Amino acid sequence: MAKTALITGITGQDGAYLAQFLLERGVRVAGLVRRTGLSETALARLDWLGITQDVTLIDGDITDLSSCVRAVEMSGPDEIYNLAAQSFVGTSFQQPLLTANVTGVGTLNMLEAMRIACPSARFYQASSSEMFGKVQAPRQSETTPFYPRSPYGAAKLYAHWMTVNYRESHGLHASSGILFNHESPLRGIEFVTRKITDAVARIRLGKARHVQLGNLDAARDWGHARDYVRAMWLMLQQNDPADYVIATGRTTTIRQFCDMAFSHVGLDWREHVQVDATLFRPAEVNILLGNATRAKQALGWKPLASLEQLVAEMVDADLKRHGGTYRNLAVA
Repeated sequence: MAKTALITGITGQDGAYLAQFLLERGVRVAGLVRRTGLSETALARLDWLGITQDVTLIDGDITDLSSCVRAVEMSGPDEIYNLAAQSFVGTSFQQPLLTANVTGVGTLNMLEAMRIACPSARFYQASSSEMFGKVQAPRQSETTPFYPRSPYGAAKLYAHWMTVNYRESHGLHASSGILFNHESPLRGIEFVTRKITDAVARIRLGKARHVQLGNLDAARDWGHARDYVRAMWLMLQQNDPADYVIATGRTTTIRQFCDMAFSHVGLDWREHVQVDATLFRPAEVNILLGNATRAKQALGWKPLASLEQLVAEMVDADLKRHGGTYRNLAVA
């Protein structure tokens, strides 16, 4: 019989790609969606991938334990992927309590719902490299100490340790993927990578002249979301639950990302990027660089898309959105 998966955050970047990945493998997919998430705009990512009609959407909210339990009971999942979160680091400084409730306690609600209604299922928690924050090692692995530098990172750390606690206390098959930054054409416009590629498209088409950015020297380990959802699935196919860093092992500054994106359409980023000091974070994470050795050895996982391919795909997709010519678009 076909497996069933329940995805929280199914309308987000990772949720949409994961739903597509699972559907291609014959898995029945259900998604927990807030009422506001059922709008046409919120479903845009599922629409982009052409899978909206192939998934079952269950009305509920991760901050409400009763709806989490109901979603688990209705879907009867073999696998639960907890991707829902207030996931924008900048917003977490402005809305720390909301971030703690959604990103932190929301995960506890899903773990408790699984324990109550479907303890035999397998659980994936979307942990984050932001938990490392003020990094304690040149390359961050599963054993690197955490030092979050934002309310988002702190909330993710609570969710991470609650996943470990439920695994050890209740015997649940619960794994965490400590995912480093991963992008795609489906990334939200508020994230710096999409902000850059969207600006490149608009500037190239004569619809804008400049883009305002914050700290150009911040460096991140960027991969493609399609590669990272494959890692999520692989974790839940293992006999024993565990935690895995998922990263490319290559770090790139925002300045370098700008150069790649603007160069893709024949522009010089220095003529169009303006630094806005108000966009700097109160506490900056200067550099992240992941060590995914465990995932490569235990899961057989490795990234397939290069950063150059990712940037080109994102720019081409934004050119398409703005009515311009594009190439190399590969979202399926």
